[in-house]
Amino acid sequence: MAPPKKGKQELPAPIIVKKITIVAGGHHGGAWKVAYADFVTAMMAFFLLMWLLGATTEKQRKGIADYFTPTLVKMRENSAGSNGLLKGSSLTDADNYPHRAGQTGNRQMTIPRDATGGPKEGGSAVKKVGTVQQKLQTRMSATERLKRLARILKVTATPDGIRIDMVDDADFSMFQLGTTVLTPDAVDLLHAIAGVLRTEEGDLIIRGHTDSLQWRSGATNNWSLSAGRAEATRQALMHDGITDERFRRIEGVADREPLVADNPADARNRRMSIMLNYNSPSDKAPAAPKHVAARAAPARNP
Repeated sequence: MAPPKKGKQELPAPIIVKKITIVAGGHHGGAWKVAYADFVTAMMAFFLLMWLLGATTEKQRKGIADYFTPTLVKMRENSAGSNGLLKGSSLTDADNYPHRAGQTGNRQMTIPRDATGGPKEGGSAVKKVGTVQQKLQTRMSATERLKRLARILKVTATPDGIRIDMVDDADFSMFQLGTTVLTPDAVDLLHAIAGVLRTEEGDLIIRGHTDSLQWRSGATNNWSLSAGRAEATRQALMHDGITDERFRRIEGVADREPLVADNPADARNRRMSIMLNYNSPSDKAPAAPKHVAARAAPARNP
């Protein structure tokens, strides 16, 4: 029998399919993308918050805070210390209520006396400092000579009052070298300061400071020098209309309170400080009762 012809009766070759599975490289997989996305989202929220704080006023920020304030019941449940060990409120926490009466808290314990702010933050002292600064700026801008001297003035709020410092430097000195004689620039400067102090209530304290250099060869007399300069400053202020009753005391501390502690010989340690106390005439000690004087009278005149 003849063999079958090739190409017609032969079966087709089998098709082999090879499957290849590709595994993501590394042992972390794609989890880092999720963490990075969370980080970017958090940073976007943070910068959005910073922008809102800088672009809105205090009234607008309060309105936004009130919008997101929880309900009264929820706030009472989550009030300070309600989920703690003793289920009570903290001593320094304000009542957690949305109405105005519950927002006072213990302001004297949480707000420093010289902090900035409005009436709610106890900023009356700072407002007085701002008033004094504004008046001084107006006085110092009157002439070109005073404008040049404005750089040596420093106004600071303290727990007791407002301190005005007149600081010497390389180009300015309040007194002639080694004396208690005021320079012409210092006289004009004190005249401007007196114009402001006349309009402000409160007692005055004048303190003189020197550097650590001996003002006379072979003598260490910075104590008397600082006290003498404080007295010269007081007399200049009295000459410009400040009454004698307003001066509580004058002090000379020599070089014991340097402004530049690292260099006691620095010229900036030579300065005069005028303290305007916050007290008003009603704050002073009351006079002795009249009935006490009446009882003492017979003893003096039997």
